[in-house]
Amino acid sequence: MKQYLLHDEWKIIEEGFHRENNRVSESIFSLGNGRMGGRGNFEEKYSGSSLQGNYVAGVYYPDKTRVGWWKNGYPEYFAKVLNAANWIGINIHIEGESLDLAKMNIESFRRELNMKEGTLARSFVATFKNGKKVKVSSLRFLSIVKPEIGTIKYCLEPLNFSGSITVTPYIDFDIMNEDANYDEKFWVAESAENSGNEAYLSAHTRKTKFLVCSGMKYNVMVDGKERAVQIENESKEKYAESTFTIELKQYQQLTLHKYGVNTSSEYYPKKQLVSKSKELLNEAFDIGFERLLTEHIEAWARKWETSDIHIEGDVAAQQGIRFNIFQLNQTYTGDDERLNIGPKGFTGEKYGGTTYWDTEAYCLPFYLATASQDVARNLLKYRYKHLGKAIENAEKLGFIDGAALYPMVTINGEECHNEWEITFEEIHRNGAIAYAIYNYIRYTGDKGYLAPYGFEVLLAISRFWSQRVNWSQALGKYVMLGVTGPNEYENNVDNNFHTNNMALWTMQYTLEVIAFMKHEHPEMYAELCRKHQFGEEKETARWNEIIDKMYLPYDEQGQIYLQQDGFLNKELKPVSDINPEERPINQHWSWDRILRSPYIKQADVLQSLFWFEEKYDKDFIARHFDFYEPLTVHESSLSSCVHSVLAASIGRPEKAYEFYLRTARLDLDNINNDTDDGLHITSMGGTWLAFVYGLGGMRVINDQLIFKPILPEGWKSYSFKINFHNAHLKISVTHKGIEVSNLSEPKLELMVYDQLYLLDSKSKITV
Repeated sequence: MKQYLLHDEWKIIEEGFHRENNRVSESIFSLGNGRMGGRGNFEEKYSGSSLQGNYVAGVYYPDKTRVGWWKNGYPEYFAKVLNAANWIGINIHIEGESLDLAKMNIESFRRELNMKEGTLARSFVATFKNGKKVKVSSLRFLSIVKPEIGTIKYCLEPLNFSGSITVTPYIDFDIMNEDANYDEKFWVAESAENSGNEAYLSAHTRKTKFLVCSGMKYNVMVDGKERAVQIENESKEKYAESTFTIELKQYQQLTLHKYGVNTSSEYYPKKQLVSKSKELLNEAFDIGFERLLTEHIEAWARKWETSDIHIEGDVAAQQGIRFNIFQLNQTYTGDDERLNIGPKGFTGEKYGGTTYWDTEAYCLPFYLATASQDVARNLLKYRYKHLGKAIENAEKLGFIDGAALYPMVTINGEECHNEWEITFEEIHRNGAIAYAIYNYIRYTGDKGYLAPYGFEVLLAISRFWSQRVNWSQALGKYVMLGVTGPNEYENNVDNNFHTNNMALWTMQYTLEVIAFMKHEHPEMYAELCRKHQFGEEKETARWNEIIDKMYLPYDEQGQIYLQQDGFLNKELKPVSDINPEERPINQHWSWDRILRSPYIKQADVLQSLFWFEEKYDKDFIARHFDFYEPLTVHESSLSSCVHSVLAASIGRPEKAYEFYLRTARLDLDNINNDTDDGLHITSMGGTWLAFVYGLGGMRVINDQLIFKPILPEGWKSYSFKINFHNAHLKISVTHKGIEVSNLSEPKLELMVYDQLYLLDSKSKITV
């Protein structure tokens, strides 16, 4: 754990330059706007440890799989969201010496992410080897009003000399992905234009042929007045720079406004891409930095209006939740159903920037409650549009008759993960996608989504489950062999409880949806049956038999569901017995040792208990929590949030707060020692769950909104806002009680601590 960042309610602040943590800081200080993003790299050259990263949404490359041996069904590639052009670059030279903080004496340094306004600021005073001292400040943002535009205000001031400063703004498209399997470069140059203070480079991706254009334009000011400069331009393949030298007196301030544009063929015709880039960039240039910034700040204010969480009395907890909300809001905006959420968002390359089950399991609830209904609907439609590919994925593994296995990792619907224990076995992802449909409908009341989108997906997933089970003569039950559950520290197990439970639940829910379709949409239902060759009587009879006879591993003595067959054969030593110097175990132990240990990477059985909590009483959940929590190392970023929710539910407020703080500050404090390769964006949705569903006690059961909040010790109050069934609510919790305000017109019934209330339009209740 590295706690070098200052605590602040609205800002992330690094005071003093921590070279050893620079890659961690680059992740934490990342910016994005849903269409593009980039790590918190320096504008000027930096020769120290760094991961340069700029990313354009939806643009990827199918990097050929690298495995020791091939298995039938292996994907041929692992999709990579590509590291795109470095458009932020501004090199500085004084008397031939480069401004490079890796090699200079730094007297002061401050880096500041303003989450309220969506800006990244940096300032420092540094001394060159020749003794010349400069003061530099920069302010950068990626516009969420004009999502192709990014801007930089870069200021430099000589402190102990007068002389010439050479400035070189540039665009570099000669970029590699650090995670390239074969050290290949994925971009092929298309065109280059470089004249005066303006340059454009376009390049296409190998194989996938996405075309991206990146451009820059800048102006120069000295002490606030525009200054004409003599420019020298130089271009190479996939690189363009524009250099000028300017004489500055001591304490004079040079200001460079650099405007960048990034466009892709996903949004504009290829033949018009360069001309469109020029149009967008010149429009931004004419608007000017300050006005662009004002519009950007106002747009962020509107985002915070619906999604902010306010805590009084705990700055670390406050900073943590706002950081998570900020990153979620700048990663995904929901205006394009072709896009989804990668585990690292725009902050790094690990996991390829591709889509996992994390979106449905952890992120969907955040967008359901804080954004318009269309945003969450688009997340579901992303999977619906990939249904054909999911059926193809299942066919590659031997499944038939329209059974669908959604991919563990994808960007276009096709499976591209190549670790066998995950690609073939971690099939619980199908259950997460089915659950997301159910979760969306019960939260929004939008049953229209079932006809046809939801029904078609549920039918295909249920067909998969009905083929994936085996009949065990010995048990007289249906079993599920050779799977990996959410706990990836167990591979190739039989009868993982969560997987079996999701299979039987999905078939049960699909039967309910069939009844709805037959009653509400009989003609459409008949057409869909023909389209998918659905033999209702025969297929549902098998589903019902599986539901009645599905095996769920259970220990009668302990009265708990077992994570999988044979779990009690392990030596069940608690995590507290592990030498702290050997944590995290995935960075210190052999894989063999991990697999033989009882230690759980993330919530597994508890994941099911969280999703279907209303089926179990509090004592039942507490027994499972007390058994599994001491064995859980939480080395997945997706673990602590589930434990926090359940701890609050069973009356363990101290544990709920402990796990909330862990997930909220996972990246800020680098708890798992892995923030350097990017943030854990999808687990940030889990942080929101830990707060609103855990501390806030929010549930939706039988279409009823419920709150049972707790107030952690030391907190004076907290509040959060949600959308529910077209109503916009603010929930405030203090030591005096709970206040629920309806900020909108629709009336709403809700329950607070098991008491039913009617909340009129523009009114509030106090409990």
